[in-house]
Amino acid sequence: MIVRRGNTGDMEGVLALQQANLWRNLTAEEQLGGFVTTPFTTTQLEAIIAQGGLFVIVADQQIVAYAFAGNWAYFQQWQIFEVMVKRLPQLSFQGQPVTVSNSFQYGPVCIARAYRGQGLLPLIFESLRLEWQQQYPLALTFINVVNVVSTQAHVRKLGWEVIDHFDFNGNNYLGLAYDMARPVPQVG
Repeated sequence: MIVRRGNTGDMEGVLALQQANLWRNLTAEEQLGGFVTTPFTTTQLEAIIAQGGLFVIVADQQIVAYAFAGNWAYFQQWQIFEVMVKRLPQLSFQGQPVTVSNSFQYGPVCIARAYRGQGLLPLIFESLRLEWQQQYPLALTFINVVNVVSTQAHVRKLGWEVIDHFDFNGNNYLGLAYDMARPVPQVG
């Protein structure tokens, strides 16, 4: 397996993995295994790649995992991120205020079903963390409360902490934060 920064040659594989795990494409039973909610277009992928915010894991010449990282200006094209940015002044993490200049948005992250439970989440997040810690001390993300698998993986495996709860578009979300100076427990 290869863990690396993504490039434009990875877009087809990322889009295929996204389609296979997008909330609206899954049955209720399949959703219990985890899902992604935000679909990305080719243009949006090109922009995140230009920002250095796509990370992938390649196995058997296929993209089997991806993770995104981007500044708030990039993510504000989706309404849910506008809501998150408006909430930032109310938030703090480990005694420090959370701002658009000291934090970035992590996610979505997606791992192919056949590769789940094999330690890929810590690998891809640590690769991302090593790159993005140089610019931002904090990472933020949100997870739909019904996506229990993702919440447990981020809190238990990576050490993310829940710092917020909010509603958007009829759904309830958790806001989580991570100290980027802290290596991932299973990797660092």
